[in-house]
Amino acid sequence: MARRWGVRLAEIVGVMLAVSCIVYLMLEVNADEVAVKVLGQFSTPEQRHLWLHENGYERPFLLRYLGWLWHFLWGDWGMSTHYREPVIDILPARLAHTGILACATLVVMIPASFLLGILAGMREGSLADRAISVFCILTTSVPEFASAVFLAAIFVFWLGLLPGASTMTEGFSLREIVLPVLVLALYATGYLARIVRASMVEVMTSAYVRTALMKGASPSRIVLRHALRNALIAPVTVIMLQVPWLLSGVIVTEVFFAYKGFGTLLYEAALNSDVAMIEACAMVSVVVVVATQLLSDLLYAWLNPRMRRAERPAPQGAGV
Repeated sequence: MARRWGVRLAEIVGVMLAVSCIVYLMLEVNADEVAVKVLGQFSTPEQRHLWLHENGYERPFLLRYLGWLWHFLWGDWGMSTHYREPVIDILPARLAHTGILACATLVVMIPASFLLGILAGMREGSLADRAISVFCILTTSVPEFASAVFLAAIFVFWLGLLPGASTMTEGFSLREIVLPVLVLALYATGYLARIVRASMVEVMTSAYVRTALMKGASPSRIVLRHALRNALIAPVTVIMLQVPWLLSGVIVTEVFFAYKGFGTLLYEAALNSDVAMIEACAMVSVVVVVATQLLSDLLYAWLNPRMRRAERPAPQGAGV
């Protein structure tokens, strides 16, 4: 087991190094373009040459990449050309804001998805199953910007219950975070509920569930004690995949509601050619992706007893 996880960690480190190299290659392979992005289009060739010399861009690309990676690992993420501040002073706060949004979305999405998926999967083909399936397909078919406009039209302009912007200028406000959470949860709940339903349908037709039914066990006991844990394997993987999406894939929602999070920061950095900020955001996204994948493997091993038994060494003399 230790060897397996050692190989897995080596793969993760390799992926992170490969992605960091690709990101740096795409953004800084042409030093002249970097100087134009930093100093502006109206800078003179002498100014660009002086800036490239001061920042070590005359060195070979490999040495520049290794130096950048070393500084990044030690917390030196460069200076933002748009905000005129060190990246390390800006990014953590924005990341925390998106973390709050992501946690609130997961708190709403996971219970709703499991409730809908279990209700639909327990009685395949029933009226409840068909109604839930139609609802899930509708919610996953509508993109975030459309649902944001629709919900804002109802709760902001028609009912006047919620604010239309989530700037959080006076600190954290629960009323301001409701609409972004609803938009994200509405989009992701349907997809996760369909995964839970498919897993429940498969588990409910298995031999041990039929045996429990014949022994007179109640449906609630069967679901909670027998079926639910085995049905969690696929949904847990999907939930772990939702975390990176909630980090960097919420750009539309954050920009629409003026929410000062990681997605808005990445959008503004790309809009203003802020190279250092884009590189830092990309690396943070990679770290989150590989961390969630590692956590997904751990949860999968915990939920699947057969995987744990396969990792245990066979006793001496077995099979003799």
